Amino acid sequence: MTLPIARIPKKLTLKLWDEQYAAPFAPTTLAEMTALGWDAVDVVFVTGDAYIDHPSFAMAILHRSLAAAGFRVAILSQPDWKTCDPWRQFGRPRLFFAVSAGNMDSLINHYTANKKVRNDDAYSPGGRIGLRPDRATLVYSQRCREAFSGVPVIAGGVEASLRRLAHYDYWSDTVKRSILLDCKADLLVYGMGETNIVEIAERFKKGQTVKEMRDLRGVAYALGARETTEFLSAHDSELRTPNSALQRIPSFEAVSTDKWQFAEATRIIHHNTNPHNAVTLVQMHDRQAVVQTPPALPLTQAQMDEYYGLPYTRRPHPSYTEAIPAHEMIKDSVTILRGCFGGCTFCSITAHQGRIIQSRSAESVMAEVEKLAADPGFKGIISDIGGATANMYTMRCTRPEVEAKCRRLSCVHPTICKLMGTDHGPLIQLMKDVREVPGIRKVLVSSGIRMDLAQLSPEYVAELAEHHTGGRLKVAPEHTSPTVLDVMKKPSIDNFGIFAKQFREASASVGKPKQQIIPYFIASHPGSNLAEMIDLALYLKRSGYRPDQVQDFIPAPFDIATCMYYTGLDPFTKKEVHIAKGLNNRKMQRALMQFFKPENYFDVRQALIEAKRQDLIGGCEGLIAAEPPKEAIEARRKKANAALKGDHYHTVANPAKGEEPGERGAEPARTTGYRPGRTTAGRRRKR
Repeated sequence: MTLPIARIPKKLTLKLWDEQYAAPFAPTTLAEMTALGWDAVDVVFVTGDAYIDHPSFAMAILHRSLAAAGFRVAILSQPDWKTCDPWRQFGRPRLFFAVSAGNMDSLINHYTANKKVRNDDAYSPGGRIGLRPDRATLVYSQRCREAFSGVPVIAGGVEASLRRLAHYDYWSDTVKRSILLDCKADLLVYGMGETNIVEIAERFKKGQTVKEMRDLRGVAYALGARETTEFLSAHDSELRTPNSALQRIPSFEAVSTDKWQFAEATRIIHHNTNPHNAVTLVQMHDRQAVVQTPPALPLTQAQMDEYYGLPYTRRPHPSYTEAIPAHEMIKDSVTILRGCFGGCTFCSITAHQGRIIQSRSAESVMAEVEKLAADPGFKGIISDIGGATANMYTMRCTRPEVEAKCRRLSCVHPTICKLMGTDHGPLIQLMKDVREVPGIRKVLVSSGIRMDLAQLSPEYVAELAEHHTGGRLKVAPEHTSPTVLDVMKKPSIDNFGIFAKQFREASASVGKPKQQIIPYFIASHPGSNLAEMIDLALYLKRSGYRPDQVQDFIPAPFDIATCMYYTGLDPFTKKEVHIAKGLNNRKMQRALMQFFKPENYFDVRQALIEAKRQDLIGGCEGLIAAEPPKEAIEARRKKANAALKGDHYHTVANPAKGEEPGERGAEPARTTGYRPGRTTAGRRRKR
């Protein structure tokens, strides 16, 4: 289905917004809805992010898609979830509630890899934390039900997508059932949802029920116990037939008690991510079935142009008085593609956007750049031109009939597929055209560059070095160990060396010899142990790289690497994979990547001793000095003092007033002795 682009006004005269090609924001309050002359809305979109009308944000692109199709949408952004009053302010939605936790899984948004609360939230005004709940999809859906019983709830976004089937939850260290059974949504849309949300709205408008929408691609739904019995009976022969359009995967009960079964379920799920050959999957949860239909088909170039050509203001809602960090980072960026065929096991992009590249036309991109250049607030620098990856623009399989049958998870690992089109020509031409637009002073590339593809095009590397690097080019080789890189589905570290050499030579040839490459690496990824992290540290020392940022592996729901972390198995080979678990082990791996920092001295020393690499303590070839520097001792002292900081004077309770003996506010006294089941009082009585 394509959007009725003719309905979109190309130029509006607005009271509150003077952007040349923009349309008004969606109402966020009853007053704003009334000001528009509306008596009701068709859809209330609930989101855990601040409302930013930029196509990089889901609420914006979904709102504009619905508005272009003629639907009235209100946006409930970061509402107070402790009451359902905000959900009632617009009145009863005519069609449905659309619920999303935001651009990120709410738990990844809230907590670090060490399960500590983050200091900021990039998707909130002022970067403030606490404006969305943990497991936001569940909480928001519950409030929708409380506000208006009987209004359909459609869940979507990254959090719902990656938790649509039974999944491992890192923060509770348990396998959880499908989010559908906990949030009670009527339908879950996974992946990118523009076509589906418009189709759902159209069907509701025609009077269809949610059950009649189960034929849509890219959705998941839960059946009741009776429905499940009827469904299994009606499809019994298909479920028993290999290679049919319906496949049963290990149940929630099986995957939550048997890690081999969890790995097998992961294998089947990820082998059914190609929309051209995926089948419908059925997973039992006790007496209920959760059904996932095949992924939505990739967007055509015309559809991409329509969605990104909608009249965005590219600004946060005017009610915000504080800057929103995520907007500051992407406000001057231009998306040119979706999807990634890299298939990295630790990344959710392929699972969410698909591995088939969907590209905008050059005309569509140029139109957006011209609008951006005409904005009085624009400074002349495009911060990024890319997408999930920077250099996969227009790249597709050269044999569509093979692409339709292929189940390969990565088109570039272990080698680049010979059928994959890797021509950088269209991208190079687009970059040249964009930087020649009047008002554009600089066009940077900040999206991740796939280095194994880039080195196939010396012209692209030369263009990158001369015109599209702001002095430092960030790339992600991720590790040096062949074992870890194979687990990640990333190319060898030699590939990074070749690209780095190409880039340095290209920079020198255009008179920019001081341009630097900044590599990113991951600590504690499945397959990585202390020995491999020590090899990485030695590589960094030999190469002269000193990473100022270190990324810890976070087991995000649905990822293949997360399956490895939980099960200790490669889901496709069932071979064992080393897993770094435990805070101390993860801390040492992280410290090894920044061995040069004095505050990491003692953690690095402990890692070297545990790995029996004392030869690297002291000497010219060592990673650290034989004796700790003064800064390391001072850092350890400050850390110890911080741990003890606080009020250590306690008042004693008064038993005469009915208070329990001991210190006020203290933990209850331990009653269990050194032997299991034997209490202190019991030992005293015996004596």
